Amino acid sequence: MGPIDYRDSRPIYEQIKDSIRRLIFSGAMSEGDQLPSVRNLAAQLSINPNTIQRAYRELEAEGCVTSVPGKGSFVRKTDSIEAARRRELFSKLDDATSALYHIGVSLEEILAHLRAQKEGENHDSSI
Repeated sequence: MGPIDYRDSRPIYEQIKDSIRRLIFSGAMSEGDQLPSVRNLAAQLSINPNTIQRAYRELEAEGCVTSVPGKGSFVRKTDSIEAARRRELFSKLDDATSALYHIGVSLEEILAHLRAQKEGENHDSSI
């Protein structure tokens, strides 16, 4: 899991959720894999265990992980979870696009930005 970005406007628990989701959807974590314990991850990231617990609880509510009392939290990857995540992200993209339109950003500018971002990802992954 990557480091916490304290300059990020998202709450820390959201950053943790996103990191875990990325690991799951990228295949770095597979169904049945155990997540780090709340205490271990809190110590590793130097943050409050309640923050980790909240992230795990929300991931469980989303169906990404399952919790086994006394054993820990485990990855539970299904196609419906991936589809739900895509819907959530496209909804956020819709909101951002709408806000950009309202301040006068053209569709061409938005598409150019998305293309540049994608090219940057392709460049970064080849390093």
